[in-house]
Amino acid sequence: MTSTETTSIRAAAARNNADWCASVCRSHGIPGTFGETAWWSSRRTPPYYPDAVTLHHDTVPADFLAGIDTTSPGCSVKDSCATLDLTSSGFVELFDAQWIHRPAGLPAPAAPALRTERVSTAGRLRDWVDAWHGGDAAPDVFRPALLDDPSVRVLTVHDGEQLSGGVVLNRSTGLVGLSNLFAVSSGDAAAVWSSAIAAAALHFPGLPLVGYEHGDDLAHAQDGGFTALGTLRVWLHDS
Repeated sequence: MTSTETTSIRAAAARNNADWCASVCRSHGIPGTFGETAWWSSRRTPPYYPDAVTLHHDTVPADFLAGIDTTSPGCSVKDSCATLDLTSSGFVELFDAQWIHRPAGLPAPAAPALRTERVSTAGRLRDWVDAWHGGDAAPDVFRPALLDDPSVRVLTVHDGEQLSGGVVLNRSTGLVGLSNLFAVSSGDAAAVWSSAIAAAALHFPGLPLVGYEHGDDLAHAQDGGFTALGTLRVWLHDS
């Protein structure tokens, strides 16, 4: 890909991620705002979800800072191009990750190792959330209203009848986002990735996949045909 193509796909990935954040917020009754260079919420977003997502490399803090709540704990910003310095506004760097992209023309795994199933009831969503979070009581993030969003698929991944993992797919203009992928056992991670890619081709055929990862999950994504597009950075307000 040329640098122009990479920039364009990364912008589309950022918009897709902002669409997903907006879907999660709507399921909580929290409105969001799309501007030309950023998406933001004036109310505190659900756990793990940013209060603002930048959409372009030339976004500046003035485009969104006045619209978000930096006075109560937990305010965060997803700097999609890792170009901002928000330290003077009271933020600290939380983590970096890589945007990833899998072209539509790349064949899906012909025979995924595991079976996927769409989550369609509140009870099954609770089971999915418990497995996704693991351990202690899960935070209130994924609500049943998400299951009625036509752009969203929450999927479980099974080995026979045993739950092996899960993933969320969200469709926006021209592509599909892959997020919240988890494997119950680390030994199943590669198979869960393969099965999630195949499921995306089934639910949203003919569309490229995007997302962001770091660490071992980035390696699994690359093994599955994704390429890294560039760095994003998440900032947390030190309030």
